[in-house]
This record gives sequence, structure tokens and C-alpha cells, in this order.
Amino acid sequence: MCDVSGDGGGCGADTEPPRRRRAPRDSHPRTCMKCGQGTAALIIRVGDPFCRGCFREYFVHKFRAMLGKNRVIFPGEKVLLALSGGSASSAMVRQVQEGLSREAAKRLRFIPGLVYVEEGAVRRQSPEQREQTLAHMETLLRATGFPYHVIHLEEALELPPSILQPGPEQSSKSGPCGPSYKEAVDSFIQQKRQEGEGESATSLPGHSTQDMPLGPLYTPHLPDTAQTQELLRIFEAVETATAREELLQMLRTHLILQMARSRGYSKVMTGETCTRVAIKLLTNLSLGRGAFLAVDTGFTDKRHGDVMVVRPMRDYTAKEIAFYNHFFNIPTVIVPPLFTKRREKPSIHHLIERFLLGLQEDFPSTISTVYRTGEKLSPDPAKASSESQRCLLCLCGLDIEGEEELALEPTLIWEELEPVGNGCCQQGAESKAAYIPLLCYSCRLTFKELGPLTTLPPYMRAEAQRRIHSAEMERQTQENQERSKS
Repeated sequence: MCDVSGDGGGCGADTEPPRRRRAPRDSHPRTCMKCGQGTAALIIRVGDPFCRGCFREYFVHKFRAMLGKNRVIFPGEKVLLALSGGSASSAMVRQVQEGLSREAAKRLRFIPGLVYVEEGAVRRQSPEQREQTLAHMETLLRATGFPYHVIHLEEALELPPSILQPGPEQSSKSGPCGPSYKEAVDSFIQQKRQEGEGESATSLPGHSTQDMPLGPLYTPHLPDTAQTQELLRIFEAVETATAREELLQMLRTHLILQMARSRGYSKVMTGETCTRVAIKLLTNLSLGRGAFLAVDTGFTDKRHGDVMVVRPMRDYTAKEIAFYNHFFNIPTVIVPPLFTKRREKPSIHHLIERFLLGLQEDFPSTISTVYRTGEKLSPDPAKASSESQRCLLCLCGLDIEGEEELALEPTLIWEELEPVGNGCCQQGAESKAAYIPLLCYSCRLTFKELGPLTTLPPYMRAEAQRRIHSAEMERQTQENQERSKS
């Protein structure tokens, strides 16, 4: 037994005092890996410390390199920047602003415009909250100095059916790289020199400070209550949160596409980051869109023909975007998520996001690994040779070859008769079964959960009816020709 009352102090009295815990090696300030002089303000990856100045140069160079490497935006082209108010799209707009400034070493040569889709109705915002968000966004849009357009999601109810048809491709600019791009640059510079602008030959036509609009192209205001209620009725009829997310994304894309076509924009820039692309890769794979991953997440998306979607922010991680916005005071607008019904399971989109971000915390290379894997995919499976081989909703090729391998058979066994509100049944072209041959595998799964046909947006039903009647007439013509031959 030890003596705790004696002068010896009991057990352990003659042992050394506990040592102070040593600080980790990396606790002292690190030096910037690029300049070797400044103190590192952030560490992008393990072993990559940057000071603020070098991080800004790195961020800007990454954006310019992405555009310069792909060479899809030609001088003098009108490019529509899709601004949601989020961190990635706001950082993208700032990069374009700096690229067009006179202080830029190599100025961008395209003509930018902004578009903002207001979605407050389906995000359960009150009219006062929607007006407050609109006022905040209008302040941000005005500050850019670019022409801008504000669209409400309710306007999707008035879209023309032609939005579901690809436009004619521009043959004069079909080559994304090589001599065609170089010739376009030389022609642009020569044209500006002939106009007598001298050293300002690389400036943008129509983009002097006098030409910048002092206000929006139209005064933004909330849509009528009837339109808002009709939009909510469409979303409330959707059976699952996953289908609701897909419907929202579809309507948003169609609205931006219609704005680009009506205003003469040939390119649309969106702000998907590397993190968002990785999440979208696994999400679309879970939704049955494995054949279309290259066009859904690649740098370019040419499915619409006359308007190309470009994703210049896809090399940035969410961490890089967050640090850039924090260091350089990039304003953003936070909007609430899409509404969900009571006791409804989360969407596949949210489940995949939680899964990947959770893995990223323990395995920091998770996002980049998924992203790099998607780089190896080919966009060829998404191409459609004719209208009959093109999906009605996503405009990708119908992946119906080998229905047994694609497990399409369960989705094809649907009732030909579907009850409607008055207890009767809708038949023929107005039944859901008539729409199935027009859709790809993934869109069939989503379409099955969109509710009754009466709750679909009018332009979708109109285009479906046109294609159904066109296919019927083509079938009758072939039958008549076969009869005449016999």
C-alpha cells in the first residue's frame, strides 16, 4: 500500500511532471507555394498553401484557361450568363467582369448578358419575401453593368412548344477549335481596326459605358395570383421530391433557353462547380441517365442545336469558390430550398449530396475522383438521328435499343385508361401510355411521377400531341405505300 499522508506524497511522487503537448508542425504560418514570400491565407489541397494575391491569380488563370483551352466562345458572340445568386454563379459573373475590364491582360471578346430565374413560388416564399429577394437581385444585376433579364418561373406556363425542338446548328462556327476559331479572332480584330479603333481593336462592340443599361429591360413584378396558383398545382401534383427537383430543373432550363433564343444569345454559361458536377454525375446515374452523363455534366452541351450550354466553373471546387467569395467580397443571395411534403422522403439529389460530401470529409479526393471519371465519358450516346429518336423532355437520344437490358419493361406496363377528376377515363393520345414512346428511360421514370396529364405544363402537352399525330400520319403513309405496292 502506498502512503498518501507522508512527506513522500504517495505513488508517483518521484515521477517527472507531465510534459506539455507539442504543437503540430503545421501550426506555424506557412509560406505561399507560388511567390515564396507572402504568408499563406488558405490551403487549397494538402501541400498547396496560397497567399491572397497568388490565390486570386490562380483563380483567374483557371477560368481563362478553361475558356482558352476549349475555344467554343467566338469573338463578338452574345453569351447569356445564368445567375442564380449562389456562390458559384456570382463568382462566374465576377470573372467575366474582370475579363472585360481594361486592366485585363487578355480581354474577353464576347458580349455578355445576365438572366435570373425567380423561383420563390415553389420555394414557399411569401409575396413580401419574393419582392425582397427580387430587390436584392436587381441590386446585384445593376452593379454588373451588363444587360439583364428577370424571369419568373410562372412564365414557363406560357412557353411555346417549339422550346422542346432543337434549333438549327450554326454551321459557320461548328469547329470548336483549330483554324475556324483563329480565323474568327483575326477577322474580329481586323474588322475593329478598319472601324478606326486602333489599339482598342479588342474591345467589345456596343459595350462602352454609354451603352450599358441604367435599369432592367423591363420592370420586374410578381406574376398574377392565378399563374402562381397554377404553378403550385403542377408541383403539388408531383408524387415524389425527386421528380419535383427534376421538373424544376427542366422548367428553369427551358426558360433560360427561350430567353437566349428570343434575345439572340448563342451561348449560355452556367455555374456548376466540380463538387456540383460530381454530385450530378452520381445523381443522374441513379436516375437512369447513364447514357447522357457526358452532355449533362460536360463542359459543353449541344443538344439544343442553336444554343450551346457552357460550364466554365466545373474545375473549381466548392471550397475554392467559398474562399474566393469570402476574400474578395463577392455578394450572393441565399434562397430557401424546394418545398417538400410532410413526412416525404428526401430526394435522390439530396441523398447523393449528403453521401458524397460525407465521404469527402474523410477522403478528400472523393469529389475529384468522381469528377475525373466523368471526363472520360463520350457524348455520342446522347445524339439523336431524327425526331422520332429524340426524347420529348430532355432532347437526348432514346435509349430504347435492347429494352430487356435497360429494364424498361416495368415502365411500359401502364394502364391505357386513366381516371380523371370527373370519374371518366381519358383515352387515346391523351393517355399517359401514349407519351411513353416519346421519352427516354430516365424521363419515363420522372414522367410516371408527375401526376395527371392535366397538371403538365401546356407546352409539353402541345408538343407531345404534335409528335403523336406526326408519328400516326407517318405510319398511315407507310401503310398506304405498302398497300399500293402490293
